[in-house]
Amino acid sequence: MGATAGAIWGRVEQQDFRSRVRGTLLGAAVGDALGAPVDQLDLEGIREAYGAEGVVDLGAAYGRRGAVTHLTQLTLFSVDGLIRAQVRRDIGAWHPPTDLHRAYLRWAATQRDWGPDERRKEDGWLAREEWLYARRDPARSLLVGFGDENMGTLEAPKNPGEAGPEAAARSAPFGLLVGWEPQLVAQLAVECAAQTHGHPVAYLCAGAYAVIVHALARGESLDGAVQRALALLAARPGHQAVSDALQHALGAVRQGMPTPGRVGELMGEGTAEGLLAVAVYCALVGEDVRQGLCLAVNHDGPSAAAGALTGGLLGALHGETALPPAWLAELEGRPTLLELADDFAMEMTQGPALHGPAGSSPGWLARYPRG
Repeated sequence: MGATAGAIWGRVEQQDFRSRVRGTLLGAAVGDALGAPVDQLDLEGIREAYGAEGVVDLGAAYGRRGAVTHLTQLTLFSVDGLIRAQVRRDIGAWHPPTDLHRAYLRWAATQRDWGPDERRKEDGWLAREEWLYARRDPARSLLVGFGDENMGTLEAPKNPGEAGPEAAARSAPFGLLVGWEPQLVAQLAVECAAQTHGHPVAYLCAGAYAVIVHALARGESLDGAVQRALALLAARPGHQAVSDALQHALGAVRQGMPTPGRVGELMGEGTAEGLLAVAVYCALVGEDVRQGLCLAVNHDGPSAAAGALTGGLLGALHGETALPPAWLAELEGRPTLLELADDFAMEMTQGPALHGPAGSSPGWLARYPRG
């Protein structure tokens, strides 16, 4: 695996990067929250409940407006694991998939336990956030994948037949490793996806999505980011379905006004490649973030995953200030999302000032323990 060291960060570059990190995490969470109330409904059911236009605003799920699902929970732990991987390098431990797996096991504990265990100092701060101890309909593949200490790998993946979108939907943070080469970003996302989703379509979608976010976070256009992902996919066995889905998404942009029918056609059976295609399409054709996200959640398929994937792209592309403020105001967990986003940006741009051979900030190591 490569390192994040090497980039030279001026103040303007740091501010832009932080805005894109915030945008990516908040955008994914807002999309997740927008889709959550209708995740189990088909388009007809959505229109019956919300009118002919479908979902155009946050609705109630899990007892409140703006609630997020397990997809946002896991994305937060992806960020936590990436920061912990950087901190652990100081002691010569450098295997990010293992650090991510440990982070995901901390998420799995939130699905079993009543609340944080203050005695587990090695958990760090995120696992002590009480609002995360809520079970938000996690897919069975996630509970099985993280149900024991054994880590799935590409050679021996967990759930080898699982082709759902959940692994891709937790993979946006890998794309925020802007100092890494794209192929290393893809490899890390693929390896971490295999911990729960062993079908090539699922883990290659995670890799492709991370590479698209990576290009956007580095200032590239969305079309260029997709082309970069296609080029990287071409060398991977089993890539054809994912490559075809992305090409289909790009082609659909030129086929007239966007409609739920076109989104449904791209989605297909609701597996990972269809959701990735929907996210790319909605991010490309939406006149703004609000329209792109509404288009992404009004269809027959898994609305929360589609919204989360689309929101991550739009947030990485435009930064946090493009997101609808009224939606952010009601978003569950926004203080945690912002705190974690800023910690990630600080680690990536100023990590050596926080920890290293010459000395470390005790406060930082309390937040992100090396253990």
